Amino acid sequence: MSDLLEKISACVIEGNDKDIVGLTNDALASGMSPQQVLDNGLMPGMDHVGVEFRAGNMFVPEVLRSARAMQAAMDILRPLLAETGAKMVGKVILGTVKGDLHDIGKNLVGMMCEGAGFEVKDLGKNVEPEAFVQAVKEFNPDIVGMSALLTTTMRTMEQTIKALEEAGLRDKVKIMVGGAPVTQAFADQIGADGYASNAASAAELAKKFVGAA
Repeated sequence: MSDLLEKISACVIEGNDKDIVGLTNDALASGMSPQQVLDNGLMPGMDHVGVEFRAGNMFVPEVLRSARAMQAAMDILRPLLAETGAKMVGKVILGTVKGDLHDIGKNLVGMMCEGAGFEVKDLGKNVEPEAFVQAVKEFNPDIVGMSALLTTTMRTMEQTIKALEEAGLRDKVKIMVGGAPVTQAFADQIGADGYASNAASAAELAKKFVGAA
């Protein structure tokens, strides 16, 4: 790996969103493609963060800093990747379900998925089942990720899955769910395809769903 790419990875791991912008521009100026910077700089950094987070060696504030650093680089790379028609590993739609206004976990999942090479569309929080249905029609994703942080809003996940079934879209997507009160047993009960207990696991699960793990 080139020295520049190693430094970009280190910036992601350290959450250094100041230096990563200059390093990303330097890498592009040296002739590297946006895809190379993503695949060999940002993604190894986020992979390391994911491993450390799962192992309990990094915590949410540090992961958020890492994700912010990655986002600073992605702000430069995203339009260039679109221009070159770079192949992303898949598309993900994310949203916190209707009635729920928590979004830190969902935002982390989005950043982790983007770091894993996915195109991510974040629908935000308090998302109605119909809005998920509409987004699936428009965006044609591989995966729909739903988050709920309240026991009272967990049932909306089931309603959203039913809405996708009624729209004839359920078989077109993999559905993953997560959030503090959500469990694997609940995911099974409502007919989701998978459950992730944290953002790093969600990105890993997404990669498995598209055969990129």
